[in-house]
Amino acid sequence: MDRWLSVRFKTHINSRFSGDFLNSPSTDSRKKVAREAAMLLYSGAEKEYKQAKLKAAKTFNVHYMPTNLEVAMELDQIAEENEAPVRQERLVLMRREALRIMRMLGSFDPVLVGSVWRGTIHRESDIDIIVHHDEPREIIKLLKKNMLAVTRSERTVVTKRGKTKDTFHIHVDSPVGDKVEIIVHSPEEACLTQKCEVYGDEVTGLHIRELEKVLREDPQRRFIPC
Repeated sequence: MDRWLSVRFKTHINSRFSGDFLNSPSTDSRKKVAREAAMLLYSGAEKEYKQAKLKAAKTFNVHYMPTNLEVAMELDQIAEENEAPVRQERLVLMRREALRIMRMLGSFDPVLVGSVWRGTIHRESDIDIIVHHDEPREIIKLLKKNMLAVTRSERTVVTKRGKTKDTFHIHVDSPVGDKVEIIVHSPEEACLTQKCEVYGDEVTGLHIRELEKVLREDPQRRFIPC
């Protein structure tokens, strides 16, 4: 009986320490991996959260990854450490430039999204604006007519959870030096909701009148879940 208990005890201990128990991260270790992934994004070494997390996990030789939210929080902290207080001043300027461009695109239901909407910009952030139209070339013509430099455009097709999404991306350099990405969706998508892969909430963004109100009343306001 004692021998049987001894074998069971050893088996229990071995299973705990050879499996998930070893790979279950402490708070500190998760934070280190998240911080490393955030540094990769902040430095421009990686562009996507997934690749940054994979590389960070490999750096620390661990088999787990932080959540996108954990990385985003570290990225926000890094930006604050390196860019404050100019960061908030730049946010307001970027929102004003976004509003100027959105008014130009007013016929296409423009919506400000991304870090300029959220209020979590860092030095590599651009202005992300969604518009709704069936013909992206008309958007490009309008941008050029208004003296905005279109640097490139591309169509992307992404498949997620068995669904294929086709979007057209227009990259612009604004006269004040901001990088702008205009994402062209079909008019039918205007009423659809989208869940944020970082914060887990609904991507509502700001329409023209909403952005005008923010700039009047609280230009540095953040739009992140509590």
